[in-house]
Amino acid sequence: MTIFKERVGEEYLTVAETKELLADVEAERAADEDRELRYELARAIEHVNRFATLDPKESRELVADLEALEGVDEPTAYKIANLLPENRDELRSIYAQERYSLSSEELDEILGIVAGYV
Repeated sequence: MTIFKERVGEEYLTVAETKELLADVEAERAADEDRELRYELARAIEHVNRFATLDPKESRELVADLEALEGVDEPTAYKIANLLPENRDELRSIYAQERYSLSSEELDEILGIVAGYV
């Protein structure tokens, strides 16, 4: 017998936004002395603290700028904003599972936008 939870909704988040949300959870848990951080939560907090380089507002602006481009859909824009690729190879790895590839000019345009935020 398998028990499934109902999916209420789905929303994409950047690492910076996740860091902000997890900071609230961490503060809430710290205020209650009886509750401790579970291992998974502590690791998630450590991960976002290490890899979040932009603030949430900047990351949302970056996603919006990327979505304005023709070859970038919403999930890909969030992947790019989370990974912040620095060169064509890193950017191509994001597009490796897509059914299409981008031209050099399109890759450079995306990298130019990302470089403006880093």
